[in-house]
Amino acid sequence: MVKKLTQHGNSLALVLDRPILDLIKVDAETPLDISTDGQRLIISPIRNVVSDKDFKAALAHVNRKHGKTLKRLAE
Repeated sequence: MVKKLTQHGNSLALVLDRPILDLIKVDAETPLDISTDGQRLIISPIRNVVSDKDFKAALAHVNRKHGKTLKRLAE
């Protein structure tokens, strides 16, 4: 598949077709790692990212379950 860059303000954008995004399970919220080998761009989705919401929920759970013990250990 040959693609061209599209002008986007003062930058250039690469528009990816929906079937490609669906194939690699990427959407507008997926963080992407962009690197190069000196001749090519390598765009990879970052997996296993824990959101702030998930982290705060897990932290609250641990504090509810083990808060007293953790507080005693900290003393």
